[in-house]
Amino acid sequence: MGRNDEGDAYGWGGLSLNLIKTADAEGHVLCHDITQIIRGVVKDAVFRKGHVVTKEDIPVLLSLGKEHLYVWEKQEGMLHEDEAARILYDICAGEYMSPSPVKEGKIKVTAETAGVLKVDLSKLNALNAMGEIMIATRHGNFPVKKGDDLAGTRVIPLVISAAKMDQAKKIGGGRPVLSILPFSHKRVGIVTTGTEVFTGRIADTFTPVIREKLAEYDTEVTDHVILGDDAAAITEAVLSMIRKGADLVLCTGGMSVDPDDRTPLAIKNTGARIVSYGAPVLPGAMFLLAYYEEKAAVAGLPGCVMYAGRTIFDLILPRLLAGEKLTNQDLANLGHGGLCMECPTCTYPNCGFGKGG
Repeated sequence: MGRNDEGDAYGWGGLSLNLIKTADAEGHVLCHDITQIIRGVVKDAVFRKGHVVTKEDIPVLLSLGKEHLYVWEKQEGMLHEDEAARILYDICAGEYMSPSPVKEGKIKVTAETAGVLKVDLSKLNALNAMGEIMIATRHGNFPVKKGDDLAGTRVIPLVISAAKMDQAKKIGGGRPVLSILPFSHKRVGIVTTGTEVFTGRIADTFTPVIREKLAEYDTEVTDHVILGDDAAAITEAVLSMIRKGADLVLCTGGMSVDPDDRTPLAIKNTGARIVSYGAPVLPGAMFLLAYYEEKAAVAGLPGCVMYAGRTIFDLILPRLLAGEKLTNQDLANLGHGGLCMECPTCTYPNCGFGKGG
């Protein structure tokens, strides 16, 4: 990248922008925004791309430190940063998303509904490896609300070749980098297990925690039973709730390898397809996930969900409520970032828990 004598072209990646003295700029068209930055006061464009410089503009431009300006005449096969930014938006944004106005070659992608954000990491990494363009996203597999910023895109140079943007489109492959799985109303059944709770020797402190977490979403607890460590009774309770229309059945307690803990066996005996018994997350290693005839998800929640601030349940619940069909690989991917640091002041989800996969 370099510049010849004043008045000559500025070379950048094989393209030319005319460099002229600001004092001689009257009548010329700006090829990019001219931004004023005063710390703590303003950061905004004083003159926008496409502005025709007037005589009165010249002292203002000089006061901004602009002794020279780039002026650009559109060339065959080249795109202005704003045109390219709109292409990047189209590559990134899926359904339920909207763009911000283009500003200095940047566009933000905003959520138009609540749901779980999905990010195609292979495409994202391939696009960012191209050079001259960038896409920065928030972490995928986490819930977002309407109005949340999902990503920001930018073209690095002022102009970029149309061929490069065509290459970016090919990487996109016609399917967006970002997608949202919207939340929908879910009917939830809760099966609380444990002879000590069933007999009244101790209070049920597990179910209130579950109800509190469910209350953050559009859910309806349609059934709740408390049972002892009786595998047959637990199996029948799960099946009964599914027959009555539950989209999700949560079984609390009885998830360890203790011989009195029968919940994993009971879930298996429903005929549900076990995705995984165990997950690489702490707290939450003894988590079980199954699907019954693809109608309902069934989850066995370990005891840590009752007393730990954040667990695997917080990572998985939004995805289940968005209707995502999770695989064993999805759970395996949670290992990187799956260790909760149990910080004295919890900042979840604004931390690394669950964000490595």
